Amino acid sequence: MAPSIVSESPAELAVGIQKPAVQKVNRFTPGHTVVEPAPEDYEYEYLKPRFPEITWPALEEVPYEDKGLLGDPEYKNLFADASDVFDYNPKIGTEVHGIKLKNLTDAQKNDLARLIAFRGVVVFRDQEDFSIEDQLELGRHFGTLHKHATTSVPQKEGLEEVHVIWTDGNTKDQRALFTPAHLWHADVTYEVQPPSYTSLKILTGPPRGGGGDTLWSSQYAAYDLLSKPMQKYLESLTALHSAEEQATGSRALGRTVRREPVVTEHPLVRTNPVTGWKSLFYNPGFIKSIKGIPKMESDAIIAYLDQIIVATQEIHVRYQWTPGMIAFWDNRSCNHTATYGFSPHRRHAVRVTPHGERPVFDPAGKSQEEEFLAAAGRAQINKDGARQSNYND
Repeated sequence: MAPSIVSESPAELAVGIQKPAVQKVNRFTPGHTVVEPAPEDYEYEYLKPRFPEITWPALEEVPYEDKGLLGDPEYKNLFADASDVFDYNPKIGTEVHGIKLKNLTDAQKNDLARLIAFRGVVVFRDQEDFSIEDQLELGRHFGTLHKHATTSVPQKEGLEEVHVIWTDGNTKDQRALFTPAHLWHADVTYEVQPPSYTSLKILTGPPRGGGGDTLWSSQYAAYDLLSKPMQKYLESLTALHSAEEQATGSRALGRTVRREPVVTEHPLVRTNPVTGWKSLFYNPGFIKSIKGIPKMESDAIIAYLDQIIVATQEIHVRYQWTPGMIAFWDNRSCNHTATYGFSPHRRHAVRVTPHGERPVFDPAGKSQEEEFLAAAGRAQINKDGARQSNYND
């Protein structure tokens, strides 16, 4: 006979055994997150938005030396203090733990610049002690800081190099005014020297499950999706980046445009000075036309590139913001978009954007994907879309 199952009495079970306390889950309503009331004494009141009635002269070119060129190829300085480092996917996105950005040495800052150039986006969590002054200091290490002509700046005087992001329950829902593709952008690419190593720190955001994530897409990887003939064709073109839409919208709201809007011609493909990789330099938000070709052709290329940016998941990374989190990205080789629909939650963040170099296309530049595949000893990608497929999802 098989041994019988004997149940011990409750008293016997209780001897020498301490049952773990049962934690009750708060009331959960799917699709609903609790909206926190605005605090009476808000810690970041001085960083809330204002639109000053001041004007600035047109920007002039400034010297730029890329700090990423000084970084260690193995990031030995930066990672000496790291407890964990991991990528989100092969093409874009890295997260670093165990490092306090407030305490970075210059050598570590240079390593960080190099890491951002290669990975596109790098995030650090739990940086509550990293103040706006620290963020500005780090930004200035990377280059001369940009001052935005139309967006809000902090309430505190003297912080006009800080771009404030603020939405709350009173903010108008404008999603119907834009196509999803249009909201993908790289920051202020209409400037003669668009930004390089941009940083964004979350001060207050929706709770977990409340939305408000940010997505980035790799322009290195977008370029690598193109066929060789299309790459060569786009390498021969330039595009017009315009600040006029932002200026028109600001004036319609009665706000001061602090610097006259510009339209700037940049190459449609550029080469990153640190990685040597070619990338698209295209974004739906600011590019209005491609120069030197018929409008029908320009519109077709724009629609094609919009589709690549919006619909190619392998070139995307998505981060959910947590308190004290800061993200850095290379504005030269990434597009990004916020996700919307998180109202009435408050979302408050501050951005610092150093100028980079004037965009340049170097025909001797390399492909990120081809370099990765060669290093792994793998065959290059066959881009012939006319082959027989086997789709079984």
